[in-house]
Amino acid sequence: MRQTKKLKMFSGFLLALMLGTGLLPAADFEKEAKHRDIKVLITAEKPLTVGSNTLQLSIFEKEKTIKEAKVSVKLFMPAMPGMPAMQSTSEAKALENGKYRVPVNFSMSGTWQLHIFITPSSKKTVRVKTSVNI
Repeated sequence: MRQTKKLKMFSGFLLALMLGTGLLPAADFEKEAKHRDIKVLITAEKPLTVGSNTLQLSIFEKEKTIKEAKVSVKLFMPAMPGMPAMQSTSEAKALENGKYRVPVNFSMSGTWQLHIFITPSSKKTVRVKTSVNI
């Protein structure tokens, strides 16, 4: 009887711990990419997987957020023996405080090249390049 009570208490504690940590705001994917004075922090709420994913981009120029820009992402994997090149482009939606959300789709596992095109108001387009492994 006593062991059953301890087991129930321990189970309740584990359940509370699991639920509590699930509510913490944390990114399961995070990567930083830079080009000259532009820095992009790329995050996702879940680990990147084959298929549909949503990336959040936080864009900075000289440590100040870029709030009003046109942002798009080109995702591609070069051709390999027996496989053609793959590519897609998505427009990002502006959120607030220099954050942008963009849907992307990784059609297979491997190393994908990510080119982020940022066009701030009254400036020319900047391309920030990086890669991700799926």
